[in-house]
Amino acid sequence: MTPELQALIFTAATIGFIHTLFGPDHYLPFIMMSMSRRWTLLKTILVTVLCGLGHVLSSVVLGTAGIGLGIAVGRLEQVEGRRGDWAAWALVAFGLVYLVWGLRRAMRRRSHTHIHAHPDIRADSQSHSHTHTHEKEHTHVHDETAKANITPWALFVIFVLGPCEPLIPILMYPAAQESHIGLLVVTLVFCLVTVGTMVSVVVLGSYGVNFLPLGRIERYSHALAGGAILLCGVAIHLGL
Repeated sequence: MTPELQALIFTAATIGFIHTLFGPDHYLPFIMMSMSRRWTLLKTILVTVLCGLGHVLSSVVLGTAGIGLGIAVGRLEQVEGRRGDWAAWALVAFGLVYLVWGLRRAMRRRSHTHIHAHPDIRADSQSHSHTHTHEKEHTHVHDETAKANITPWALFVIFVLGPCEPLIPILMYPAAQESHIGLLVVTLVFCLVTVGTMVSVVVLGSYGVNFLPLGRIERYSHALAGGAILLCGVAIHLGL
């Protein structure tokens, strides 16, 4: 292994870690969706790994094809930039829709009181009240199941659209100049570190959220998740 390849491997690990840790869009959506949809830890990890692999491998496929076809790095960066815009708008759209749905659901869960009067044989009447919510009215079990099944795949599509900006110009192209083995090793290291960092932060964040005293705002958990994802998309779009 040449010193140049060793340096590239170290760079791949470092960039994979920093790029993921300082990009909340790599883990915040999973933490919030896990909280709002009450995913198990195993499901949360599986969804995170699936989306992380899609996120990295989509750029690997594009980069490999571009290098094989002799496309200039600048042109590949332009394509990755467009993909970044698409992913940002997809996060905004998904977050906004989920936010609105979460607010409507929270309103249905708001408890309120009905007073009923019952006339008796005398001239006066007796009354009583009861408190309930409308959360279960006009809903169907299969609708909730469909939403639960669609959500992970919606996140997967968004993360496939999202590019790994430093992968092609900084890592793949110089690694390809070394050897095909070097390209494979550098890409594998970057992938493992990126996905590993995503999973680690998501697991820690999920445990941390469980200790938050949500109390009365718990019924807004879906709306909070949608708002967080929406803000991630806005931040990406603004280059924050």
